[in-house]
Amino acid sequence: MEHTYREQVLAFAGVWQAAKLVQDIARTGTLNNDDFEACIKTLFVTDPDTTEEVYGSIQAMKLGLNTLLDQFGDATNNRDLELTKYVMSLMHLERKLDREQQVMRKIGSGIELAKSQSEHFGSVTHETVIASLAETYANTISTLTPKIIVQGEQGYLSNSNNAAKVRTLLLAGIRSTMLWYQCGGRRLGLLFSRKKLLNQTKQLLNETI
Repeated sequence: MEHTYREQVLAFAGVWQAAKLVQDIARTGTLNNDDFEACIKTLFVTDPDTTEEVYGSIQAMKLGLNTLLDQFGDATNNRDLELTKYVMSLMHLERKLDREQQVMRKIGSGIELAKSQSEHFGSVTHETVIASLAETYANTISTLTPKIIVQGEQGYLSNSNNAAKVRTLLLAGIRSTMLWYQCGGRRLGLLFSRKKLLNQTKQLLNETI
């Protein structure tokens, strides 16, 4: 299926939204529940007709789009190297994962289990669902290198519920990274298409107003 550049940027925003929420938990112990739910839902849309279907709406990725604008915009003081490091690590891991079909199958089984749990509890962010997704991450992606080292307040990171949310968000970040590649995204391309990326990001943000 052909993918548009618009879809590619939307998927890229999904990566940054997951990374930003990881940072929020690590630094403050809190996150926006709507943004969190939007990330988790992407894990359960496994056979979409369009990229937008994965994210539910453009509005749901507003945090990711704004983060993308900060990272690639002209205001250099808005750029966050820690976030960039998280996203680059997700890209490296996704490429490794693409060659690990057995690990991919384990992830698929784990997501199916969590999906059935979310239907049972009526919520994708129920603590049982998040714990299940976090366990899937720990048993699969966490076994690959380079491991993602999350920086933040140890008191927040040592909290089991926060740790589970972080792992689940990293899993969602991998999902969006995978989709970004499927839509034609490449790391090298980011160096030569900054203006195009910014213009498309702004167009998508205009749709959230």
